[in-house]
Amino acid sequence: MINAIARLLRDALIRSKSLNATRIVAASFGVIILTGALLLTLPAASRDGQSAGFFTALFTATSATCVTGLILVDTAVQWSIFGQAVILCMIQLGGLGFMTVITLVSFALRRRIGLSERLVMVSTFNLNDLDGVVRVVRHALIGTFVLEGAGAVLLALAFVPDFGPAGIWKAVFHAVSAFCNAGFDLLGTRFGAFGSLAGYNGNFLVLGVTAALVVVGGLGFFVWEDILEKRRWRTLSVYTRLVLLITAVLLVFAFLFFLAEEHDNPATLGAMPGWQKALNAAFQSVTLRTAGFDALGQGGLTDTGKAMSAILMLIGGSSGSTAGGVKTVTVGVLLLALRASLAGREQVALRGRAIPYRRVLNAMTLVLVVLVLFLAGSMVLSTVEELPYLDCAYEVASALGTAGLTTGLTPQLSRFSQSLLIGLMYMGRVGVLSFSIAFITRTRYPAKLKYPDMDIMIG
Repeated sequence: MINAIARLLRDALIRSKSLNATRIVAASFGVIILTGALLLTLPAASRDGQSAGFFTALFTATSATCVTGLILVDTAVQWSIFGQAVILCMIQLGGLGFMTVITLVSFALRRRIGLSERLVMVSTFNLNDLDGVVRVVRHALIGTFVLEGAGAVLLALAFVPDFGPAGIWKAVFHAVSAFCNAGFDLLGTRFGAFGSLAGYNGNFLVLGVTAALVVVGGLGFFVWEDILEKRRWRTLSVYTRLVLLITAVLLVFAFLFFLAEEHDNPATLGAMPGWQKALNAAFQSVTLRTAGFDALGQGGLTDTGKAMSAILMLIGGSSGSTAGGVKTVTVGVLLLALRASLAGREQVALRGRAIPYRRVLNAMTLVLVVLVLFLAGSMVLSTVEELPYLDCAYEVASALGTAGLTTGLTPQLSRFSQSLLIGLMYMGRVGVLSFSIAFITRTRYPAKLKYPDMDIMIG
């Protein structure tokens, strides 16, 4: 029955002549969100047997499907096992992409993957061509379940002693949530609602395993495939090396920044011993890759710490991954363009290879769109709620970058502002992905007319 439904959905979505890859991705996320919201409104989805209401369910479903982590009610306190299972399914579907899961059905049925399905797979994983796409997707699916399984086993070593047999479910839930960079947790019944991982901020195993899953999930499926094939730094593609290098630089920079900025802040790292300060500064640098797990208490960050966190959340992870944001290599391309411009070069190049002008333009377009949404959303939120701009900017960056970290502001906002965050979460995950797909699949036509150059003054 399930296979029949999956085949029906695949045929309806993929073979429809009225849908292109961008619309398929947007529509599939919308279907998952609405289906999840309806399931979460059922009384059986709540612990107390009372419906949580459609708006709360919609907000939660959007956050889960867009792998964000912002919530209006604590996941463990509000939702029953059924509700938690629905959220977990949405996280997995949102992290991998609905069409990837449909492709998994084709693998299971031993059906041949057609050209139309391959095109959608290319779009979902942000690949540049059809070469080896089925292999990449197969390895991505296998790698996902292996890594999530290994993470669940390791987390169970910490959760089972604390929660008993229920710790197994919590370990599975947290492993999937961490790998998909979702930030949902089930610890509210033990450490208090909205506490996230604060109760384990001195536990190397929990923070270490969570951080490892977040980083691996945020690297991107293409990077995995390249590492699996090449296995040597010198033979890796330029893109893979760029992803690994920028990710490492961001992690180290953020670690040093938060260690220096928050080390004497009594609301965050100030009261911790040295080793715990280092551990939590390192975890903070990782969770800002759009993971959403909070071990510090983001509301206690200094203003400078909040501003830097917002920037890092907007950057996010890497293309074709479970992470959000404008992506690491997008920012890297802009920095390379800046270097070329300052040096007076007409070409943007890296290690003897030129980056096409249209790629640079795509990067600029994406970043500018996200910045406009960020600034406009922050100002609207601050004006409507009459709250400090920086606190509102933090929540907007978290929603738009699908990070899920919060200073505690989101549950207290008005319905209008919470609706704005729903839109930003959708735009941050689906909008950015659709922009990327459109850049790849757009047909470009040569100009029929060549206009003369115009001199204008800049700066």
